[in-house]
Amino acid sequence: MPSKVYIFDLDDTLHNASAHIFPVMNRAMTQYIMAELNMDEAAAHALRQHYWQVYGATLKGLIRHHGVNAHHFLKETHALTNLPSMVIQVKRMRHSLRQLKGRKCVFTNAPREYAIRVLQLLGIDDCFELVFSVESTRFHAKPSVRGFQMLLNTLNVNARDCVMLEDSLPALMTAKRLGMRTIWVSRTLNKPNFVNYRINSVLALTDLRL
Repeated sequence: MPSKVYIFDLDDTLHNASAHIFPVMNRAMTQYIMAELNMDEAAAHALRQHYWQVYGATLKGLIRHHGVNAHHFLKETHALTNLPSMVIQVKRMRHSLRQLKGRKCVFTNAPREYAIRVLQLLGIDDCFELVFSVESTRFHAKPSVRGFQMLLNTLNVNARDCVMLEDSLPALMTAKRLGMRTIWVSRTLNKPNFVNYRINSVLALTDLRL
């Protein structure tokens, strides 16, 4: 039997990014759009939200419609000099990941440097064989099928051998369409039919029979 491959999203899946990180990052993205596209704050905020809803990532819309340099955008919006004080530690996370039998990787729409920093601050960077960042997808961010296919090719696995853990339903929908088992990390009680399991925290993963 092939080994199970557990694919983890990073922000709001392995740790709580909404509490301290996302508010700062969202402001930085809005300010970047204001400066680069000569927009006022309201228009820049609306454009950022629009591209996030349409493409699953603000960056994809900025590349496609405005020719924004992806690497410059990521560097400017993910600097986060106070990141150590912004990352909320998760007790027992390292132990839970170590208990999980199978291959493990991180698949994130965030840039690689930021992802590595967060994983190191959480003390779990050595629990994963691969960190597949937005650069790895050539900026075909989740929920794009192309990004998923690049990940599967890199891992050299079939989708049916993979388990995807995510807080984003559009990303889970793509994973399910490809044949993965899907786990929604959310405190919302109801789950859509393309989600196999819903858990409050990754720590509950070891309680599931997959």
